[in-house]
Amino acid sequence: MNFDLSDDHRLIQKTVREFALGEISPIAEQLDREKQFPYEIIAKLGELGLMGIPFPAEYGGGGGDTLAYVLAVEELTRIDSSVAITLCAHTSLGTQPIYLFGNQEQKQRWLPDLCSGRKLGAFGLTEPEAGSDAGNVRTRARLLDEGEWAIDGAKQFITNAGTDISGLVAITAVTGEDPGAKNAKEISNIVIENGTPGYEQGEPYRKMGWHASDTRPLTFTDCRVPQENLLGQRGQGFKQFLQILDIGRIGVAAMGVGLAQGALDEALSYAKERKAFGKSISKFQLIQAKLADLSTEIEAARLLTYKAALLKDTGRSFTLTAAQAKLKTGRLAVRAAEEAVQIHGGYGYIEEYPVCRFYRDAKILTIGEGTDEVQQMVIAQALGA
Repeated sequence: MNFDLSDDHRLIQKTVREFALGEISPIAEQLDREKQFPYEIIAKLGELGLMGIPFPAEYGGGGGDTLAYVLAVEELTRIDSSVAITLCAHTSLGTQPIYLFGNQEQKQRWLPDLCSGRKLGAFGLTEPEAGSDAGNVRTRARLLDEGEWAIDGAKQFITNAGTDISGLVAITAVTGEDPGAKNAKEISNIVIENGTPGYEQGEPYRKMGWHASDTRPLTFTDCRVPQENLLGQRGQGFKQFLQILDIGRIGVAAMGVGLAQGALDEALSYAKERKAFGKSISKFQLIQAKLADLSTEIEAARLLTYKAALLKDTGRSFTLTAAQAKLKTGRLAVRAAEEAVQIHGGYGYIEEYPVCRFYRDAKILTIGEGTDEVQQMVIAQALGA
């Protein structure tokens, strides 16, 4: 498989890299420290056409492919994970369900605002008793005679649902009983727009990392939405969200590559400047070994992630490769951040240095979008084990 980047791919990579360095890097520490959602940054990303990269121009998207999207996510995460996850969750989880499963009317109604970044999309799957056991959904949607869904339930750890520009959330809900299904539940996906009575966003979580992103619980109490807000066929929600998770794992894998590369960038820069025993610590073999190993592992993880993107773009099965990439890059991000802190010594423990933030941001990449253990299950099943 050829991984040479096209001129278009190199252009988006360069554009996002310059934007991240010029616009995000100077304020990333402040956003993290003050837990400020990056409204101005997201608006500028929208102006650059980056909030809808893999969607057709007819809906206001960038007309790009998955690899272009991966390159953008990677470059953003090299500088700041909070901005990257905002774009990533919006694109992979918030907008993809409508593009993949929505009818033409739904696409025309919601996609232009989402692709432009005027509104953010969110995806509500996880619940108190439905995390890794994603099929154990308790949120219920009853179809009333007047042509409305009445929704009751709760979701947790939801990204992008509670900002001033949040537009909608696509949620999984039990819409009936299906004796033929493995768990006997008929699960469907339904879109709920912000401002709908009965839909409430809880207070943001106090998180270890991703401080400038929006993550909070959601509750639905007799929340009424039109019957036509159903995405795709009734009862197809389980299959739909498995497909969405596969796509989302490619984006999260790109975040892992980007964070690991950003940690290496900072570690190398610091090692060149820091003097000990009369020379830069980058000249010591132990430091060189750390840098060399990280560089090699990052390149391997990058190629695995690009492969997953290209498999998707060429219409081939990518479930296995996406899970492998997500498993590999999450673990690598944690290791790279830890090594970068170690190379910084005491300064690595100081918040003014980006590696401290990288260290806090890295761990969620082994948990979100399916834990490492879930990835291992997916990989083993794909292997026929």
